[in-house]
Amino acid sequence: MSTATLPVLALPAPLVLLPTARLTLPIPRAAGEVLLELIHETETQPVVAAVPLVSSDPPALHPWGTAARVVRLVRPPSRTSKQPFLLTLHGLSRVRILDEGKGTFSPASGVVERTVEYVTADGAPSQESIATFKAAAHKLLDRMAQDSTQQSRKDSYNKIANMLDELSDQRVPWMADLLVAGLNTEHGDRLDYLQAVTPEDRVKRATELCVKHASISEVTRKIAQSVDESLSKQQKEFFLRQQLAAIQRELHNLTRGNAAGPPPLVEGTAGGRSELDDDEQAEQDDMADVRARIEAMAHGSEERKMAVREWRRLKRIPQGSVEHGVIRNYLDWLTSIPWPSSANTAQTSIALDKLKDRTFLTNARKQLDEDHFGLEKIKKRLIEYLAVIRLKGLQEAERDAQNAQIEAPQSPEARSVALVKAGPNTEVHQQGAVTKVSPPVVSQSPPHKAQKRVKGPILLFVGPPGTGKTSLGQSIARALDRPFQRISLGGVRDEAEIRGHRRTYVASGPGNIVQALRKAGRPDPVILLDEIDKVGQSNFHGDPAAALLEVLDPEQNHSFNDHYINVPIDLSQVLFICTSNTLETISAPLLDRCEIVQLSGYTYDEKMHIARKFLLPKQLQANGLTAEHVKLTEPALLHVATHYTREAGVRSLERAIGAVVRHKAVEWAEHTDGTRKGEYRAIVEEHELEKILGIARWDEEEREREERRGLVYGLVVTGMGEGGILPVETTVVPGSGKLRLTGSLGEVIKESGELALSWVKAHAYDLYITKTRFQDPLKVQDPVDIHLHLPSGAVKKDGPSAGVAMTCAMVSLLTGACVPSNVAMTGEITLRGRVGAVGGIKEKVLGAHRAQVTKVILPWSNRKDVEHDVPLEIRADMQFVFVRTIQEALEAAFGKGVIGWRRNDVLVESRL
Repeated sequence: MSTATLPVLALPAPLVLLPTARLTLPIPRAAGEVLLELIHETETQPVVAAVPLVSSDPPALHPWGTAARVVRLVRPPSRTSKQPFLLTLHGLSRVRILDEGKGTFSPASGVVERTVEYVTADGAPSQESIATFKAAAHKLLDRMAQDSTQQSRKDSYNKIANMLDELSDQRVPWMADLLVAGLNTEHGDRLDYLQAVTPEDRVKRATELCVKHASISEVTRKIAQSVDESLSKQQKEFFLRQQLAAIQRELHNLTRGNAAGPPPLVEGTAGGRSELDDDEQAEQDDMADVRARIEAMAHGSEERKMAVREWRRLKRIPQGSVEHGVIRNYLDWLTSIPWPSSANTAQTSIALDKLKDRTFLTNARKQLDEDHFGLEKIKKRLIEYLAVIRLKGLQEAERDAQNAQIEAPQSPEARSVALVKAGPNTEVHQQGAVTKVSPPVVSQSPPHKAQKRVKGPILLFVGPPGTGKTSLGQSIARALDRPFQRISLGGVRDEAEIRGHRRTYVASGPGNIVQALRKAGRPDPVILLDEIDKVGQSNFHGDPAAALLEVLDPEQNHSFNDHYINVPIDLSQVLFICTSNTLETISAPLLDRCEIVQLSGYTYDEKMHIARKFLLPKQLQANGLTAEHVKLTEPALLHVATHYTREAGVRSLERAIGAVVRHKAVEWAEHTDGTRKGEYRAIVEEHELEKILGIARWDEEEREREERRGLVYGLVVTGMGEGGILPVETTVVPGSGKLRLTGSLGEVIKESGELALSWVKAHAYDLYITKTRFQDPLKVQDPVDIHLHLPSGAVKKDGPSAGVAMTCAMVSLLTGACVPSNVAMTGEITLRGRVGAVGGIKEKVLGAHRAQVTKVILPWSNRKDVEHDVPLEIRADMQFVFVRTIQEALEAAFGKGVIGWRRNDVLVESRL
């Protein structure tokens, strides 16, 4: 035995270099640089000690290694490259590592020098060991030659077997090293074989490894043969279908003329396969997913019982049966609904830490204010709902914490105190927990924990189109941090679209409510029922409006029954928001279940804010411009709102702003292309609007009023929800004392004209129109007719709000007094001379303010509407006169003392 100092190269697991073997491995740059210097210093190939690492903390060198010659060293192409060196070693002999040497070893240090001892053992193994080794080696080589599919490998194995027969006894250990080095053995077996020094020990260990490897190879071959023989019909069909799919793809490519290569990969494909291809594994995964969702349902619940029953039926029915597909589709729907009693509903409620946040309500208010301008009543109602949710959530959390504290193991003293506080119905477990004992309850199913959640209100937004009813629902969902789903009810005429179809029908399915719940994925979404006033009426398909009664009843919708699901579904946590343009077409029982929130038209001040904050940025983004490219002045924006749009909402205003932005987009594109002469002006002024939008649709005819006999201005609400003033014109024409009404009037407004004339005739003597009490004012001298006309005859007019204006117009016509042009009025009258309340006060007042009317006469019953609905800045600019009788209205319209009135002069005529 001899010693020498060699550079030691650590081999990471599972690498082990044995004598007679070659090994190529990447090494760090530090070790590569050391070996490169060593090659340059020596004329021959240097020798290093390849020592495997032992898995320890930190890693250490194994006491045994192999002296190896450096056959080849490949360095990276550049010094700055991070690629490692590539080293090829050839094992020579075993060495034992001594502790003496230079440098401290670490896995990152690369190469260190150590003193090694060459271990040589002369002699030959015993004949018995040699015979056993040769037999095991022959068996292994024959097995490997049979299993190999390459002819070159078979020839190599046969060549080694021939060499094995011709070996001398002295060369048998060398052959053992060579054979073990070529086997794919485990790391531990290689380390044990590396420590074998004597020829006898090396041959015996090699024999054991050959026998072990031959047994593993034989077992592997038997398993593979068994699997091949047991290849089922389904597996063969799978492979054939894969080949058929590949052939069809190639034919499809040839048909389309796409000969450049395989079809491009799209989302959902892998390796050229499409998600549309038939895959049995996907079917099994889907069934496993359904089973997992059934397991997640609460034990003892109705939905779990139904799911288990249908699952058992599904397993008994053949897969190719039609009933199998029906049950499978039903289970998909049943398990996809977010049941409130399921195990995963902890994610469906608002997080407790969010409820504990003191800024919870502040953030909700901020969200609502960012999305919508104004609408204070709606925001107030939603903040109340959020406050109730927060308080209830905190109370439940506190109650759960107290229950958990009572049920926790306690000391004897604490247990006695808890028993006194808990009351007589308690019991003590062995662990020391105190639990309330409830009286026995008779139930068909296991009792569940009562869930006292806040019931979602049913809000009904009523208002003209374009006032933000639908978008307000999305804003509410964002403020509540809940999913939002919209169901359009316009034109729905089948009850099954709400409640679902029976499972007996072909292609049956659940209703829109269940579909919205499935899409939301939570039991407490915000569901918007849009256009509820346009639901179809009762017919042979059923009554869809009646089907909504259960959905929109907070006292009943905790057990909503869909015909398809046929299991009670809890809708009490859902926040339903309904929208409608009118209340006339909604049935009374359905209307009774909703909280009605009126959305009237926007004022021009509100429209300006909405246009600046929402509409203009939206149109700029939609047309590829920024705020620097288009700047609308305030007069220009107000001119667009007043002369090009007349609506309660802002849709037409948004379209007009979009037309302006598109016009500027064309100018900017031509400017950037260099085809437009002159500079680009981003500012849009009022005088440019006629060139961009054309002639204004509404002019200033409302402001060009005149003061004349028989002319009075009334207040109206148009069909678009916009308020305005309408002149009531009267004149005297020859006739027979009748009233003529023109202007496309409805029955109600015609009756108002008849009432006004009857009242004027009854009080003509009091108004100094006639000289006697029973004289007809239309037949005083020559018989005349009164012609009453409302302009814009093509527009249909109706409604009980023109009685006061018609009465004042007839009094003006018959007395000669004129009503000032800055006065407008509204209100209905009775035969007794009372003034009744009317609707649309906010819209009418806003229309009067826009027409620069300074004095408005309103019924006394509508004074609260003015205080609550009309903005403060509008009330400050106008004078409001609230009247109870026609006499007060006449005095307010004509002025005090203008119209004479006989109050105390009573004439009694005797006929005796």
